[in-house]
Amino acid sequence: MQGLLVAGRYRLAESIGSGGMGRVWRAHDEVLHRSVAIKELTAALYVSESEQAILLARTRAEARAAARINHSAVVTVHDVLEHDGRPWIVMELVEGRSLADAVKEEGRVEPREAARIGLWVLRALRAAHTAGVLHRDIKPGNVLLARDGRVLLTDFGIAQIEGDTTITRTGEVVGSVDYLAPERVRGHDPGPSSDLWALGATLYTAVEGRSPFRRTTPLTTMQAVVEEEAAELRHAGPLAPVITALLRKDPGTRPGVPEAEHMLAEAAEGRRPNGAQAYVPTQYGGPSPYRDAHSGTAPGTATTATTGTPGTGLGTGSGSHAGTPLPPLAGSPAPGASTAGTPPYGPTGPTVLGPVTGSQPSRSGKRRRLRTLALVVALAAIIGGGTAVVLQQWNESRASQAGGSGSSTSTGTKRPGGSVPASWIRYDDPAGFSLYLPKGWKRKPYGPQGELKQIDYSPDGGRHFVRIAVDRSPDFADPYEHQLDLEQQLQRLVAYKRLVLKRNVYRDRDGALWEYTWTAQPKQTLFPGPRRAIEETYVARDGIEYALYMSAPAADWATARKQFTSLLQGWREKTS
Repeated sequence: MQGLLVAGRYRLAESIGSGGMGRVWRAHDEVLHRSVAIKELTAALYVSESEQAILLARTRAEARAAARINHSAVVTVHDVLEHDGRPWIVMELVEGRSLADAVKEEGRVEPREAARIGLWVLRALRAAHTAGVLHRDIKPGNVLLARDGRVLLTDFGIAQIEGDTTITRTGEVVGSVDYLAPERVRGHDPGPSSDLWALGATLYTAVEGRSPFRRTTPLTTMQAVVEEEAAELRHAGPLAPVITALLRKDPGTRPGVPEAEHMLAEAAEGRRPNGAQAYVPTQYGGPSPYRDAHSGTAPGTATTATTGTPGTGLGTGSGSHAGTPLPPLAGSPAPGASTAGTPPYGPTGPTVLGPVTGSQPSRSGKRRRLRTLALVVALAAIIGGGTAVVLQQWNESRASQAGGSGSSTSTGTKRPGGSVPASWIRYDDPAGFSLYLPKGWKRKPYGPQGELKQIDYSPDGGRHFVRIAVDRSPDFADPYEHQLDLEQQLQRLVAYKRLVLKRNVYRDRDGALWEYTWTAQPKQTLFPGPRRAIEETYVARDGIEYALYMSAPAADWATARKQFTSLLQGWREKTS
């Protein structure tokens, strides 16, 4: 096609790039006598007429999107035309190479230079978002590095323009899968934070020389995006905490454009951005004895960089009230650093955790807590005696449930009626509630504590446990609708099966009861195998949402289910 005159004006010279959708040519504009780049949609040659209509619509959307953005870091679109029955886009010619080519040729990019590149991409995104345009395909191949030092963002081919009708089919995921934000893989609507997540993945690729989530197939890659955390950053230097902040799974807890721009500017100067720490979970050296919902770390699988994976057992699937796991901070404290106040085990089911007032920078709009279902990741050693002690303490709980000789500590308060065993003791929780449990169950706050609190109680380091979630600003007024929404995100769990999900009445309030089973995977937990969980959720008269959740191995469910009934009988919203 060299020498071809397109639209009677643009003479093609040589191909300077290609991808799955098209080819980019260097061309000469014979009217204005300047060099331009022309994007040819080769995909239109191999699809049906109906598909060609979609491609044409996307091409026009790309031109329209780019035309709305006035910024020096965005490649200018000069014209969009049809030739040979296909759409072509005429663009500014950038003499240089893509960031993808730079990584391929040099192995990786020096951190300060990567931060400078990221800063310009972020400025382009700010201009795009201000114009109501989401890029939706940020990746190294769409970041151009001009020979004169400029950085430009290109290819708005799948951009979404505010107010436009979508041109994608229902359920279709468009974009490069290893740079798709987790919420997009789950089928949620993208937002500006989705572009920022892709920028984080792009910067990771730049400094590490490899994509953080690319696997052998598109399906396993998407699963990694949703369920896994990126491997530890080894070459990112001052850019590490910025990348970690951008790659947080929950879009509501990522930095916004102003915060990210400030952090990237500091990293470009070689300074470690102090502001990034607000977005980065605390990590501890050595195999973690717990799985923090903000760190996603699973014990025995890595030191500071391994995290849970929900669909396979840990991490982001979703549980009734759990926040999505976030990437670890490179450069964690050395082994032996204090771990006081950290949860001893991770969720084996849903628990509320997300952006918390007082612990995260404010966000515009109503916050939305993404939920996660994760499997048990406790180390038996955390309770000081190994598996034997774990089993002994659980057996003592069983004896207590049956009214055995387990010791009891009286609180001097009247015991509620119903099925609360006489040997159980009352725990007055600082979070503002009380409950009855067998003696010996240990309390640990799970995650940051602000207006959203969740507290765990366990007799054995997490094999069996109760979690109480207290949400003073719930996302749903209807607990049943809340649980239905959460269940949609649990389909990735191995062998997930709903047993019960129904409306009910609890404490004279509309509530919802949810019970289900799944299979914990051995690569994520010391307690693999079939598990079962149950949760009662209701909204109290003061508007606070309470979720009372219990999880245990399926083999122990007869005892656990009786304990859950007693838990509901003894529960009090306020400590008297």
